[in-house]
Amino acid sequence: MAAASSPVLCPSSRFGPSSSRGFHGHTLTLRLPHRPSFLSTGSSRWLRVSASVSVSVEPETKAQQDDSRDIPLLSCPICYEPLIRKGPSGFNLPSIYRSGFKCPICNKSFSSKDVYLDLTVTSGTTEYSEFKPARTELFRSPLVSFLYERGWRQNFNRSGFPGPDEEFNMAQEYFKPVKGGLLVDVSCGSGLFSRKFAKSGSYSAVVALDFSENMLRQCYEFIKQDDTLLTTNLALVRADVSRLPFASGSVDAVHAGAALHCWPSPSNAVAEISRALRSGGVFVGTTFLSSPVNTPLPFTALRPLRQFFMQETNSYTYFTEKEIEDLCKSCGLVNYSSTVRRAFIIFSAQKP
Repeated sequence: MAAASSPVLCPSSRFGPSSSRGFHGHTLTLRLPHRPSFLSTGSSRWLRVSASVSVSVEPETKAQQDDSRDIPLLSCPICYEPLIRKGPSGFNLPSIYRSGFKCPICNKSFSSKDVYLDLTVTSGTTEYSEFKPARTELFRSPLVSFLYERGWRQNFNRSGFPGPDEEFNMAQEYFKPVKGGLLVDVSCGSGLFSRKFAKSGSYSAVVALDFSENMLRQCYEFIKQDDTLLTTNLALVRADVSRLPFASGSVDAVHAGAALHCWPSPSNAVAEISRALRSGGVFVGTTFLSSPVNTPLPFTALRPLRQFFMQETNSYTYFTEKEIEDLCKSCGLVNYSSTVRRAFIIFSAQKP
Protein backbone atom coordinates (compact mmCIF):
# COMPACT_ATOMS: atom_id res chain seq x y z
CA MET A 1 0.00 0.00 0.00
CA ALA A 2 1.37 3.41 -0.94
CA ALA A 3 2.29 5.83 1.78
CA ALA A 4 -0.41 8.36 2.58
CA SER A 5 0.04 11.64 0.79
CA SER A 6 -1.73 13.75 3.38
CA PRO A 7 0.47 15.52 5.95
CA VAL A 8 0.94 14.12 9.45
CA LEU A 9 0.11 16.60 12.15
CA CYS A 10 2.92 17.40 14.58
CA PRO A 11 2.06 16.85 18.25
CA SER A 12 1.58 19.84 20.48
CA SER A 13 4.62 21.17 22.33
CA ARG A 14 2.92 20.32 25.58
CA PHE A 15 4.22 16.75 25.21
CA GLY A 16 7.63 18.14 26.13
CA PRO A 17 11.06 18.15 24.52
CA SER A 18 11.54 14.40 24.90
CA SER A 19 9.11 13.79 22.04
CA SER A 20 11.01 13.13 18.81
CA ARG A 21 9.49 14.54 15.65
CA GLY A 22 10.45 12.91 12.37
CA PHE A 23 8.90 12.47 8.95
CA HIS A 24 9.93 11.21 5.49
CA GLY A 25 10.52 7.66 6.62
CA HIS A 26 11.72 8.50 10.15
CA THR A 27 9.76 7.39 13.19
CA LEU A 28 7.77 9.86 15.25
CA THR A 29 7.55 8.83 18.89
CA LEU A 30 5.32 10.60 21.37
CA ARG A 31 4.08 9.74 24.79
CA LEU A 32 0.37 9.39 25.39
CA PRO A 33 -0.32 11.64 28.39
CA HIS A 34 -1.98 10.46 31.57
CA ARG A 35 -4.20 12.92 33.35
CA PRO A 36 -2.37 16.21 33.93
CA SER A 37 -0.78 15.23 37.24
CA PHE A 38 0.93 12.27 35.56
CA LEU A 39 -0.41 10.03 38.27
CA SER A 40 -2.60 7.51 36.46
CA THR A 41 -2.39 4.09 38.01
CA GLY A 42 -3.05 2.31 34.74
CA SER A 43 -0.22 1.20 32.49
CA SER A 44 0.50 3.67 29.69
CA ARG A 45 1.61 2.83 26.16
CA TRP A 46 3.90 4.41 23.61
CA LEU A 47 2.40 5.31 20.26
CA ARG A 48 4.70 5.02 17.24
CA VAL A 49 3.66 6.79 14.04
CA SER A 50 5.74 6.45 10.86
CA ALA A 51 5.59 8.44 7.66
CA SER A 52 3.54 5.64 6.14
CA VAL A 53 1.01 6.25 8.91
CA SER A 54 1.37 2.75 10.28
CA VAL A 55 0.55 2.53 13.97
CA SER A 56 1.80 0.08 16.56
CA VAL A 57 1.38 -0.02 20.31
CA GLU A 58 4.23 -1.41 22.39
CA PRO A 59 4.43 -2.09 26.14
CA GLU A 60 6.57 0.33 28.10
CA THR A 61 10.01 -0.64 29.24
CA LYS A 62 11.09 0.22 32.77
CA ALA A 63 13.07 3.19 31.43
CA GLN A 64 10.01 4.45 29.57
CA GLN A 65 7.87 4.09 32.68
CA ASP A 66 10.34 6.23 34.61
CA ASP A 67 10.50 8.74 31.74
CA SER A 68 6.69 8.97 31.64
CA ARG A 69 6.97 11.24 34.65
CA ASP A 70 8.20 13.92 32.25
CA ILE A 71 4.66 14.68 31.15
CA PRO A 72 4.38 18.42 31.82
CA LEU A 73 3.56 19.27 35.40
CA LEU A 74 5.09 22.66 36.08
CA SER A 75 3.47 25.55 34.25
CA CYS A 76 4.22 29.17 33.48
CA PRO A 77 3.06 31.46 36.34
CA ILE A 78 2.05 34.05 33.75
CA CYS A 79 -0.12 32.11 31.29
CA TYR A 80 -0.30 28.64 32.95
CA GLU A 81 0.94 26.95 29.79
CA PRO A 82 2.90 23.75 30.61
CA LEU A 83 6.62 24.44 30.50
CA ILE A 84 8.91 22.78 27.98
CA ARG A 85 11.74 21.04 29.76
CA LYS A 86 15.28 20.40 28.55
CA GLY A 87 17.43 18.18 30.71
CA PRO A 88 17.54 14.77 32.36
CA SER A 89 14.29 12.96 33.13
CA GLY A 90 12.97 12.56 36.64
CA PHE A 91 11.44 14.71 39.36
CA ASN A 92 14.12 14.41 42.05
CA LEU A 93 16.39 17.27 43.11
CA PRO A 94 19.52 16.31 41.12
CA SER A 95 17.66 15.91 37.81
CA ILE A 96 15.18 18.76 37.94
CA TYR A 97 17.85 21.31 38.79
CA ARG A 98 20.02 20.23 35.89
CA SER A 99 17.09 21.05 33.65
CA GLY A 100 15.96 24.24 31.98
CA PHE A 101 12.33 25.23 31.59
CA LYS A 102 10.71 27.55 29.06
CA CYS A 103 7.19 28.75 28.35
CA PRO A 104 6.31 28.23 24.67
CA ILE A 105 3.78 31.08 24.82
CA CYS A 106 5.53 33.79 26.86
CA ASN A 107 9.00 32.73 25.67
CA LYS A 108 10.16 33.18 29.28
CA SER A 109 12.87 30.88 30.59
CA PHE A 110 13.08 29.51 34.12
CA SER A 111 16.10 27.85 35.66
CA SER A 112 17.24 26.68 39.06
CA LYS A 113 18.70 29.33 41.32
CA ASP A 114 20.85 28.04 44.14
CA VAL A 115 18.97 24.87 45.13
CA TYR A 116 15.41 25.69 44.04
CA LEU A 117 13.55 26.33 40.81
CA ASP A 118 12.29 29.92 40.68
CA LEU A 119 8.80 29.98 39.15
CA THR A 120 7.74 33.43 40.32
CA VAL A 121 6.50 35.99 37.81
CA THR A 122 9.56 38.13 38.61
CA SER A 123 12.04 35.31 37.99
CA GLY A 124 14.92 36.59 35.88
CA THR A 125 14.28 40.30 36.44
CA THR A 126 17.41 42.43 36.83
CA GLU A 127 16.08 45.91 37.65
CA TYR A 128 12.61 45.38 39.06
CA SER A 129 12.25 44.44 42.74
CA GLU A 130 9.04 43.51 44.48
CA PHE A 131 8.44 43.28 48.20
CA LYS A 132 5.54 41.69 50.00
CA PRO A 133 3.90 42.88 53.24
CA ALA A 134 6.11 42.77 56.35
CA ARG A 135 4.53 39.52 57.54
CA THR A 136 5.74 37.86 54.34
CA GLU A 137 9.13 39.55 54.24
CA LEU A 138 9.82 38.46 57.83
CA PHE A 139 9.99 34.82 56.75
CA ARG A 140 12.46 35.67 53.98
CA SER A 141 14.97 36.55 56.69
CA PRO A 142 17.94 34.13 56.94
CA LEU A 143 17.70 34.24 60.75
CA VAL A 144 14.01 33.36 60.90
CA SER A 145 14.50 30.64 58.29
CA PHE A 146 17.32 29.13 60.34
CA LEU A 147 15.36 29.25 63.60
CA TYR A 148 12.01 28.07 62.24
CA GLU A 149 12.57 24.40 63.13
CA ARG A 150 15.00 25.23 65.92
CA GLY A 151 12.55 26.65 68.43
CA TRP A 152 10.15 28.91 66.53
CA ARG A 153 7.72 26.23 65.32
CA GLN A 154 7.86 24.34 68.62
CA ASN A 155 6.19 27.23 70.43
CA PHE A 156 3.01 26.78 68.44
CA ASN A 157 1.97 24.17 71.01
CA ARG A 158 1.14 27.04 73.36
CA SER A 159 -1.82 27.80 71.12
CA GLY A 160 -3.01 24.21 70.84
CA PHE A 161 -0.92 22.90 67.94
CA PRO A 162 -0.41 19.19 68.71
CA GLY A 163 3.14 18.98 67.33
CA PRO A 164 4.47 18.12 63.85
CA ASP A 165 4.09 14.35 64.12
CA GLU A 166 0.44 14.45 65.14
CA GLU A 167 -0.32 17.28 62.69
CA PHE A 168 1.20 15.14 59.93
CA ASN A 169 -0.91 12.12 60.94
CA MET A 170 -4.06 14.25 60.97
CA ALA A 171 -3.28 15.60 57.51
CA GLN A 172 -2.60 12.08 56.23
CA GLU A 173 -6.09 11.04 57.29
CA TYR A 174 -7.61 13.83 55.22
CA PHE A 175 -5.39 12.96 52.24
CA LYS A 176 -6.39 9.28 52.10
CA PRO A 177 -8.74 9.82 49.09
CA VAL A 178 -5.79 11.10 47.00
CA LYS A 179 -3.13 8.63 48.09
CA GLY A 180 -0.65 8.03 45.28
CA GLY A 181 -1.19 11.46 43.77
CA LEU A 182 0.86 14.63 43.47
CA LEU A 183 1.05 16.73 46.66
CA VAL A 184 2.04 20.40 46.79
CA ASP A 185 3.09 21.77 50.18
CA VAL A 186 2.48 25.51 49.76
CA SER A 187 4.16 27.98 52.11
CA CYS A 188 6.28 25.01 53.13
CA GLY A 189 8.79 27.06 55.13
CA SER A 190 11.85 24.97 55.87
CA GLY A 191 10.10 21.88 54.54
CA LEU A 192 9.15 20.34 57.88
CA PHE A 193 6.05 18.67 56.41
CA SER A 194 7.31 18.45 52.82
CA ARG A 195 9.99 16.02 53.98
CA LYS A 196 7.49 13.99 55.99
CA PHE A 197 5.14 13.72 53.01
CA ALA A 198 8.01 12.70 50.72
CA LYS A 199 9.35 10.06 53.13
CA SER A 200 5.89 8.60 53.73
CA GLY A 201 5.80 7.02 50.26
CA SER A 202 2.12 7.99 50.04
CA TYR A 203 2.56 10.29 47.04
CA SER A 204 4.06 9.92 43.60
CA ALA A 205 5.73 13.31 43.96
CA VAL A 206 5.91 16.20 46.42
CA VAL A 207 6.52 19.87 45.59
CA ALA A 208 7.89 21.96 48.48
CA LEU A 209 6.78 25.46 47.51
CA ASP A 210 7.50 28.76 49.24
CA PHE A 211 8.05 32.43 48.37
CA SER A 212 11.03 32.69 50.73
CA GLU A 213 14.37 31.92 49.12
CA ASN A 214 16.00 31.36 52.50
CA MET A 215 13.30 28.95 53.67
CA LEU A 216 13.93 26.85 50.56
CA ARG A 217 17.69 26.94 51.13
CA GLN A 218 17.14 25.81 54.70
CA CYS A 219 14.86 23.03 53.44
CA TYR A 220 17.67 21.84 51.20
CA GLU A 221 20.10 21.80 54.15
CA PHE A 222 17.74 19.43 55.98
CA ILE A 223 17.28 17.28 52.86
CA LYS A 224 21.05 16.86 52.51
CA GLN A 225 21.09 15.17 55.91
CA ASP A 226 18.96 12.33 54.52
CA ASP A 227 20.37 10.71 51.38
CA THR A 228 17.07 9.00 50.58
CA LEU A 229 15.37 12.35 50.06
CA LEU A 230 17.85 13.39 47.38
CA THR A 231 16.56 10.66 45.07
CA THR A 232 12.92 10.89 46.14
CA ASN A 233 10.43 12.66 43.85
CA LEU A 234 10.72 15.90 45.81
CA ALA A 235 11.21 19.31 44.18
CA LEU A 236 11.90 22.71 45.73
CA VAL A 237 10.04 25.49 43.94
CA ARG A 238 9.89 29.20 44.66
CA ALA A 239 6.44 30.54 43.79
CA ASP A 240 3.68 32.83 44.97
CA VAL A 241 0.72 31.03 46.51
CA SER A 242 -1.52 33.53 44.70
CA ARG A 243 0.03 32.56 41.35
CA LEU A 244 0.73 28.84 41.46
CA PRO A 245 2.83 27.43 38.58
CA PHE A 246 0.51 24.52 37.82
CA ALA A 247 -2.04 23.94 35.11
CA SER A 248 -5.68 24.00 36.18
CA GLY A 249 -6.84 20.65 37.51
CA SER A 250 -3.33 19.16 37.66
CA VAL A 251 -2.75 18.73 41.41
CA ASP A 252 -4.16 16.00 43.67
CA ALA A 253 -3.40 17.42 47.12
CA VAL A 254 -2.42 20.78 48.60
CA HIS A 255 -1.14 21.25 52.15
CA ALA A 256 -0.70 24.63 53.86
CA GLY A 257 0.73 24.31 57.37
CA ALA A 258 0.34 27.35 59.65
CA ALA A 259 0.13 29.60 56.62
CA LEU A 260 -3.37 30.97 56.00
CA HIS A 261 -2.96 33.86 58.47
CA CYS A 262 0.30 34.93 56.76
CA TRP A 263 -1.00 35.27 53.20
CA PRO A 264 -1.49 38.83 51.89
CA SER A 265 -4.78 37.76 50.30
CA PRO A 266 -6.14 34.47 51.67
CA SER A 267 -9.07 34.59 49.23
CA ASN A 268 -6.76 34.84 46.20
CA ALA A 269 -4.59 32.03 47.55
CA VAL A 270 -7.47 29.64 48.23
CA ALA A 271 -8.97 30.47 44.83
CA GLU A 272 -5.61 29.55 43.21
CA ILE A 273 -5.47 26.31 45.19
CA SER A 274 -8.98 25.49 44.02
CA ARG A 275 -8.00 26.21 40.40
CA ALA A 276 -4.96 23.93 40.55
CA LEU A 277 -6.76 21.02 42.23
CA ARG A 278 -8.23 18.29 40.06
CA SER A 279 -11.77 17.06 40.61
CA GLY A 280 -11.70 15.13 43.87
CA GLY A 281 -8.46 16.83 44.96
CA VAL A 282 -8.05 17.70 48.64
CA PHE A 283 -6.88 20.89 50.36
CA VAL A 284 -5.70 20.64 53.98
CA GLY A 285 -4.56 23.59 56.06
CA THR A 286 -3.72 24.55 59.62
CA THR A 287 -3.77 28.03 61.13
CA PHE A 288 -4.43 30.03 64.27
CA LEU A 289 -8.05 30.88 64.98
CA SER A 290 -8.91 34.43 65.95
CA SER A 291 -9.33 35.05 69.67
CA PRO A 292 -9.86 38.06 71.94
CA VAL A 293 -6.14 38.15 72.58
CA ASN A 294 -3.75 37.47 69.72
CA THR A 295 -1.60 34.46 70.36
CA PRO A 296 2.15 35.21 70.49
CA LEU A 297 4.04 32.99 68.09
CA PRO A 298 7.79 33.56 68.54
CA PHE A 299 9.59 32.47 71.66
CA THR A 300 11.13 34.66 74.34
CA ALA A 301 14.76 34.12 73.26
CA LEU A 302 13.98 36.19 70.16
CA ARG A 303 12.73 39.26 71.97
CA PRO A 304 13.65 41.77 69.23
CA LEU A 305 11.98 39.66 66.58
CA ARG A 306 8.98 39.10 68.79
CA GLN A 307 8.56 42.85 69.26
CA PHE A 308 8.71 43.31 65.50
CA PHE A 309 6.27 40.45 65.01
CA MET A 310 3.80 41.80 67.54
CA GLN A 311 3.95 45.25 65.96
CA GLU A 312 2.83 43.62 62.75
CA THR A 313 0.17 41.43 64.38
CA ASN A 314 -2.61 43.66 63.14
CA SER A 315 -1.44 42.87 59.60
CA TYR A 316 -2.00 39.15 60.08
CA THR A 317 -5.41 37.77 59.30
CA TYR A 318 -6.88 35.50 61.95
CA PHE A 319 -10.22 33.90 61.12
CA THR A 320 -13.02 32.20 62.97
CA GLU A 321 -13.84 28.61 62.04
CA LYS A 322 -16.99 29.76 60.24
CA GLU A 323 -15.01 32.28 58.20
CA ILE A 324 -12.57 29.61 57.04
CA GLU A 325 -15.43 27.34 56.01
CA ASP A 326 -17.13 30.20 54.20
CA LEU A 327 -13.89 31.08 52.39
CA CYS A 328 -13.40 27.51 51.17
CA LYS A 329 -16.98 27.28 49.95
CA SER A 330 -16.78 30.65 48.20
CA CYS A 331 -13.78 29.34 46.25
CA GLY A 332 -15.72 26.34 44.99
CA LEU A 333 -14.59 23.73 47.52
CA VAL A 334 -16.94 21.26 49.18
CA ASN A 335 -17.00 18.64 51.94
CA TYR A 336 -15.48 21.00 54.49
CA SER A 337 -14.31 19.38 57.73
CA SER A 338 -12.24 20.61 60.67
CA THR A 339 -10.79 19.82 64.08
CA VAL A 340 -10.22 22.56 66.66
CA ARG A 341 -7.99 22.60 69.75
CA ARG A 342 -7.93 25.97 71.47
CA ALA A 343 -6.56 28.40 68.84
CA PHE A 344 -5.41 25.57 66.55
CA ILE A 345 -7.49 24.41 63.62
CA ILE A 346 -6.85 21.82 60.93
CA PHE A 347 -9.37 21.93 58.13
CA SER A 348 -9.99 20.12 54.88
CA ALA A 349 -12.05 20.80 51.77
CA GLN A 350 -12.36 19.06 48.41
CA LYS A 351 -12.66 20.09 44.78
CA PRO A 352 -16.00 18.82 43.40
